[in-house]
Amino acid sequence: MSRKCFLKVFLQINILSAIAITPLTVHAQDTTQTTQQPAPGTAVRQLPSTTPGMSHPAARTQHARAAHPPAPSADHLGAIFDTESISSLLNRNDDALRRSDLTAGYYVPAEAFGHIAPQLSPYRNWLAERGFSFEFSYKGEAMANVGGGISKGMSYAHELTFNTRWDLGRLLGLDGWILHAVMMERAGREVSYDHVGEHHILLSEVYSLSGHAAAHLADIYLEKSFFNNRININIGRITLTHTYATSVLLCTFMVQCSAPPAIKADEGWSVYPKANWGGTLRIKPTRDLTLRTGVYRVGALTENPSGWAWGSEHSTGVMLPIELTWEPFIGPDNLPGHYKLGFAHDTSPYADRLGTIPAMFAKDVIHDANKPRDTFYIEVDQMVYRKGGQHQMAGGYILAGYVHNTPSVSTFSDQVYVGASLLGIIPRRPFDRFGVMYSYYQMSPAITVGQRLRQLAGMSMGAFVNGPQTHSAILEAYYGVPIRPGLVLQPEFEYMMRPGQTSVIPNATLVGLKVLGNL
Repeated sequence: MSRKCFLKVFLQINILSAIAITPLTVHAQDTTQTTQQPAPGTAVRQLPSTTPGMSHPAARTQHARAAHPPAPSADHLGAIFDTESISSLLNRNDDALRRSDLTAGYYVPAEAFGHIAPQLSPYRNWLAERGFSFEFSYKGEAMANVGGGISKGMSYAHELTFNTRWDLGRLLGLDGWILHAVMMERAGREVSYDHVGEHHILLSEVYSLSGHAAAHLADIYLEKSFFNNRININIGRITLTHTYATSVLLCTFMVQCSAPPAIKADEGWSVYPKANWGGTLRIKPTRDLTLRTGVYRVGALTENPSGWAWGSEHSTGVMLPIELTWEPFIGPDNLPGHYKLGFAHDTSPYADRLGTIPAMFAKDVIHDANKPRDTFYIEVDQMVYRKGGQHQMAGGYILAGYVHNTPSVSTFSDQVYVGASLLGIIPRRPFDRFGVMYSYYQMSPAITVGQRLRQLAGMSMGAFVNGPQTHSAILEAYYGVPIRPGLVLQPEFEYMMRPGQTSVIPNATLVGLKVLGNL
């Protein structure tokens, strides 16, 4: 979930099919599986650091490269036990595809696949062979409310992201250690606030909770694999929702990226560009199971808006997440699936969401003592047909999920979503991707009760609250069109039911355009 981890080996991939998925990071795969030939008509993209024929004239010699080989892939761990779990009941064929195929990114990126300026490739290769890789990307989102909500109008937001990877083996002789650092500039306005009247769910993804930032430091962390790439650790400042409860497919949708809103609505789950101190350990008990767990410091999401003032952050507790992912390949076409079961315990003491209780009801309502928050989630996606290649994004998926939070101390107690992400549904457009998703959000019952009591007493129910808040729902659809390697245009449609989680504001209809570009 890379988000912004970079490639070690990237061979035998259909570029056009890959960029059609919009956000996706591909990491190195098992380099022993390199005999499979690409499908006719597909392009082969090779990573600079492992492609001598593409290197700069001043590149190191083959002997010098061998002294510091590329660090192991972060996203393709070796299994502790060379066997399968319940996948053996579904598919008894050779699982070579699992070893050589693309996997869902450890982190979810913001850039399109390929590069708009391939002329820079020799220089990228030359730098990569010396231990430094980078990506510079643009994501722009213009969304207009054309009906309902509180007003008609358009809001625009964008982010510029500079993602770097430092191979400390090549640079400093610290073999296997990788330093990742991500800086970004975000600016613009949020259509949810400006025109829809929604203040809990962002309908435009890249609007920053930290406000405008010219050079926000998002992630900076160290990565290392141990025991023949069977254990991987990440430690430093990391965005939690780009590691847990996320997926490549979720991040093709604006509302759901990088994690379902019921998860990222509260403190504890740091969301881009906010990062917290912590770390994650990942292992693969078997070839089809991945277990990740970690410890992260918890603080207010709005603290340290620049990302650089670490001393200004205050800790309220720690987040203890754990996630198990089952990745089977089903049927004769080896249709991949990703089945995630996750749980997280936030030790921070949170007050209940009742808020201020009018004096006339005070003796009838008991506030819960400050208590921690738990989150449970299930996320599922399964390919249902294969088209355009053998990698994991070459086909159409159905996906669904459920999130439950401790009701008394959370903004949303529950969320349910169901959707599809389909490749090549229009004839002669084999690499376009169409996505549609319906999601339902249930507010914390404590919020509803507190607001009803204040309404009965003639008091304000809170800022931007028009009535007791109960639930809302969103229908979202997009159509991603790869214009060229490194550039994707994605028209967007959203229909929000019950903005502000009440029936006071009319349902809102939004249309817009997302542009993804990678230099």
